Amino acid sequence: MAQPIKQPSLLNGAMIIAGTVIGAGMLANPTSMSGVWFLGSIAILIYTWFCMTTSGLMILEANLHYPTGAGFDTIVKDLLGQGWNAINGLSVAFVLYILTYAYITSGGGLTEGFINSLLSNEQSAVEIGRVSASLIFCLIIAAFVWFSTKMVGRLSVILIVGMIIAFLFSTTGLLGAIKIDVLLNTIAQGEQEYLRYALVAFPVCLVSFGFHGNVSGLVKYYHRNGKRVMQAIFIGSGLALAIYILWQFAVQGNLPRSAFAPVIAKDGDVATLVQALGQYVQTDYIQVALNFFTYFAIASSFLGVTLGLADYIADLFKFDDSALGRTKTVIVTFLPPLILSLIFPYGFVSAIGYAGLAATIWAAIVPALLVKASREKFAQSQYQVYGGNFMIYFIILFGVINIAAQVGMKLGIVPVFTG
Repeated sequence: MAQPIKQPSLLNGAMIIAGTVIGAGMLANPTSMSGVWFLGSIAILIYTWFCMTTSGLMILEANLHYPTGAGFDTIVKDLLGQGWNAINGLSVAFVLYILTYAYITSGGGLTEGFINSLLSNEQSAVEIGRVSASLIFCLIIAAFVWFSTKMVGRLSVILIVGMIIAFLFSTTGLLGAIKIDVLLNTIAQGEQEYLRYALVAFPVCLVSFGFHGNVSGLVKYYHRNGKRVMQAIFIGSGLALAIYILWQFAVQGNLPRSAFAPVIAKDGDVATLVQALGQYVQTDYIQVALNFFTYFAIASSFLGVTLGLADYIADLFKFDDSALGRTKTVIVTFLPPLILSLIFPYGFVSAIGYAGLAATIWAAIVPALLVKASREKFAQSQYQVYGGNFMIYFIILFGVINIAAQVGMKLGIVPVFTG
C-alpha cells in the first residue's frame, strides 16, 4: 500500500503569502488612506483583502486542472487564448519585474546603511556603497529562491517573526497614546469630506495584497492539496490584514488628519511620518524599530515576489527543476532588475506606483475569467471557490473600480487629499 504524502508545514506556506503581502504597500497605506481616514480605510482594507484573496483562490481552482508546475502562461494560454495570454504575460512580467527592481533598490539602500553602521567605529568609517549593498542583498535572496520553495518558506518565517517583533516595538508606544477624537477625527480642523477620496486609496491597497504569483508554487509545495493551499492563503493574507489594520489604528490614532500634509508631500516617507508623529507622541525608539521593520518587510516581500516571478519564468521558458534549470530561472529572474537598479538606484516610489494598473489585470480581471472558462471546460473540480458565478462578476467589478481609479488619477479627475 502506498504511503500517504506527508504535507509540508502550513506555517511555511502561510508565511510565504504573508511575507509577500506585507511589504512596501504597508508603508504607503496610512498616507494613501489619509483622505478617507480610519473608518473608511478599514472598510477599504477589508473589501480589498476579500477580493484579492478570492481572486487568488480563483487562480488556485484553475491551476489544479493542470499538471504540477504549470503557471500563468500555460493556464491562460489554454483557457483564454493567445490574445489574453499576451496581455496577461506582459502585465505579470511588468508587475513582478518592477517590484523586484523596487525591492532591490530599497533593500540595497537599507543594507548599505546597516553594514556601514555595523562595520564603522569612531576611528574609521566604512562605506561599502549602494552597488555592493544591492549585489549582496540580491545574491542572498536569489540563493534562497534557487534552492526551493521550502527554503523560501523557512526564511520567510524568520523574517515575519522579526518583522512582527519590530512592528510591535514600533507600535506599542503609539497604541498606548491613541486619542479617540484623533482616530475618529471628531475635533478636526479643515475639510470634513471623506468619501470623495476613496478611489485614491484603492490602487495602493490592491498592490498591498498581491500574492498571486505564488499560487502555482504553493500547489507544487503542497503536492496539489487544494484545501491546504487555500488554508495557507487565508492564514497568510488574514495575518497581513490584521497587521495593516493595527498599523492604521496606531498611526491615525496619533497623527491628526490635518497634519498629514508633509507626509503626503514626501510620498509617505517613513522618516517624515515618524517626524510628524514626534510632534504628538515620543518617537525616539520608534525610528529604530521602524527601520528594522522596513528591512524585514522589504526582504520578505522580495522573497515572495521573486519566488512568484521565478515560477512564471520557469513555466514560460520551460526550464526544468534541475540545478542547471534553476540556475537559468534565477538568472532571468534577477539579472534584468538588478542591472536596472544599479543604473537607477532611487526609483522605489515611482516603481511601486506604476505596478498598480498592470496588477489589476492579472490579480483581478484574469483570475475571474480563468475560473469562468475552466468551469465551462472541466466538468469537475478538486477545489471550487465560493460564491458561484456571482463572485466572478463581483471580482471583475473590483478590477474595473481599480482601473477607473488609476486612470482617473493619471488624468487628474479623481480628487486627491493633500492634507
